[in-house]
Amino acid sequence: MSITGLVQGVGFRPFVLRLAEEIGLKGYVLNNTTGVLIEVEGNNKKLHEFLLRVDRGKPHISKIYSLQHSFLEDIGFKDFKIRESEEQGEKKALILPDISICKECSKEIRDPKDRRFIYLFTNCTDCGPRFSIINALPYDRKNTSMKDFRMCIDCEKEYNLVSDRRFHAQPNACHVCGPWISLYDCEGTFICEKYDALERVINLIQKGHIIAVKGLGGYHLVCDATNEETVSRLRAKKQREEKPMAVMFPDLDTVKAEASVSALEERAINSIEKPVVIVKKNDTTTLAPSVSPDNSTVGVFLPYTPLHQILLRKLKKPVIATSANITDEPIVKDEEDAFARLSKIADHVLAHNRGIIRRCDDSVVRVVAQRQVPIRRSRGYAPLPVTVNFRIQKPVLALGPYMNNTIALGIDDKVFISQHIGDLDTPLATEFFEETVNDFLKLFDVKPELVVSDMHPGYYSTKFGEKHFNDKLVKVQHHFAHILSCMAENDMPLDSEVVGFAFDGTGYGIDKSIWGGEVLIVSYRRFERVFNLRPYRLPGGDKAAKEPFRAGLSLLYESFGNEAIDFKGLSITEREKLFLIDMMRKNINSPVTTSMGRLFEGVSALIGLKQRVSYHAQAAIALEQVALRSHETDSYQFIIEDGIIDYRPLIESIVKDLKSGVPEEAIARRFHNSIVDMIVYISDSLKKERGIRTVALSGGVFQNTILLENAFNKLKQRGFIPLLHQVVPANDGGISLGQIVATQF
Repeated sequence: MSITGLVQGVGFRPFVLRLAEEIGLKGYVLNNTTGVLIEVEGNNKKLHEFLLRVDRGKPHISKIYSLQHSFLEDIGFKDFKIRESEEQGEKKALILPDISICKECSKEIRDPKDRRFIYLFTNCTDCGPRFSIINALPYDRKNTSMKDFRMCIDCEKEYNLVSDRRFHAQPNACHVCGPWISLYDCEGTFICEKYDALERVINLIQKGHIIAVKGLGGYHLVCDATNEETVSRLRAKKQREEKPMAVMFPDLDTVKAEASVSALEERAINSIEKPVVIVKKNDTTTLAPSVSPDNSTVGVFLPYTPLHQILLRKLKKPVIATSANITDEPIVKDEEDAFARLSKIADHVLAHNRGIIRRCDDSVVRVVAQRQVPIRRSRGYAPLPVTVNFRIQKPVLALGPYMNNTIALGIDDKVFISQHIGDLDTPLATEFFEETVNDFLKLFDVKPELVVSDMHPGYYSTKFGEKHFNDKLVKVQHHFAHILSCMAENDMPLDSEVVGFAFDGTGYGIDKSIWGGEVLIVSYRRFERVFNLRPYRLPGGDKAAKEPFRAGLSLLYESFGNEAIDFKGLSITEREKLFLIDMMRKNINSPVTTSMGRLFEGVSALIGLKQRVSYHAQAAIALEQVALRSHETDSYQFIIEDGIIDYRPLIESIVKDLKSGVPEEAIARRFHNSIVDMIVYISDSLKKERGIRTVALSGGVFQNTILLENAFNKLKQRGFIPLLHQVVPANDGGISLGQIVATQF
């Protein structure tokens, strides 16, 4: 019997051994490079019982993708054993993500009578590190960063005892034989270790210090989330001016004291993946204002390792637990890197001596339209595959886009998506990208026969593909990939055709202009651009992403011509307006765009919310935050004809409302309502014209909760089948999945 799926590192072999012994069968089970191989002998009745119970009674965190079996002649086994793993052959076994600490291990580390009391690396077959510590398949201790820790007599006894929860738990360890923590100052000078280090760190955090803490997939920067002075200091040192930072809480009760949590949000917070969940802050919150400034929401999560659990339980208060890096750089994962890159941020470094093979940021989700929607898919989820409903004919490597980059491997009917890599705009980020490409190819033992990238000639990922895989490289249009990823994760039939709304900030169009407000008719084989936002120029090009007043002025100029100079709401002088308008007239560094993302940001600037930003999409987020304060039901008008979505009437109405003194929250809400109405109107017209009832919503703009929830609900009310993302992000983190799908048809 050959089983593939999530069957290594989950206690599957111990389960099989116990089941075989209970039924009275002889034989063996072993890990191999494709999953688990089982041979059992017995009478037909017992063999059929075994076959049925393997799937029915398997460990709850395991997943069987295929079970192939055949009946053979008896060999004459004397007993049932777990044999040594086989390492030869094509590697197809699935690698489990890192799994948050289970209830049983949590009880042990809290019990003074237990030998693992306050042991910070406690784990069992149900929990602990996997993806971050594995070097190669099969998943055996010698192939992990735990290979340097020889188990003590007690741990070895657990490891070999069939009835024990730690039977064949590869990272098994305890105080006697396992890893431990050490505390250093920011320059790398050793201070203390083990329990002394833990107590010292707790005292330092209480006193307002910033600690770099090594976790599962990298370091966090940790400090008291209720101390405004410390949080502000962390922001300045990390060069993260305003972007919200995640907060780790001791337990769900302390989360509920600071935030409003729905039943679905509670389920997400408590889930085995333990992602950061974006929830609404309470008015009475004691969190420092600088945790998520000018924002009604906060990202919350629970401790997912023994170290985090014990630290938070002793502190009895929430802490900032943000990625340890300078903004836009990859997360720090080892001590050398920590001392080099964090010495000017952290006051101290709490390290440990279990190696992190690959860095992996925390995942981020939010609940929208009664569904859990990913914003960043990483720890707890990567590298779990997305199963597609077709056969991938030959191994494919997808290199992803420029922002929120992930890569992916397509093998058989699985697409393995990497952890979050991030924006490829710093040397360290591109180094992480290359590291991840090489790591995936080695880990899965794959030589891709096809490689796919974005069409944008300036993206680092595209240039990397041209340099290293040019003879195998295929380029896929950005927004086509967005909609394909949404179709694939929603398991759409191969003959499907959908209306795809691909709304984002930037994507390279087939006409070599910047797309971003696109309505496409999409099948797995092709796409047709049927509507797009009316083109406008971005004076200064990429600068418009950080200075939304540029998009705002362009929208005014498109709507009012030279009278745009008279508008008083932008934070630039009349001379600066004239200069930028002259740039647009003469087409000097003023690329044409149809970007919906820049439209949101331009409107944000027009109503005085954000003229300049310190992080991506901040202006659009500010617009959403203001709109959430209003229950306005009115909307503005678009003109939609000849394939063009003309926003000029909308801009004219916004300016009129501003002059009339209409509150900013009402204007912001009317704008959101207008985009929803436009989506419904176009869907209606295409249903009449083309008979298509399925509508896919993808692209970073659909991370906006007002837009996504209202579009989803209104489309459903009108009889459409709306598709949204629940497996991969709507933003560019989902592009690599769509890129692989595009190569297969």
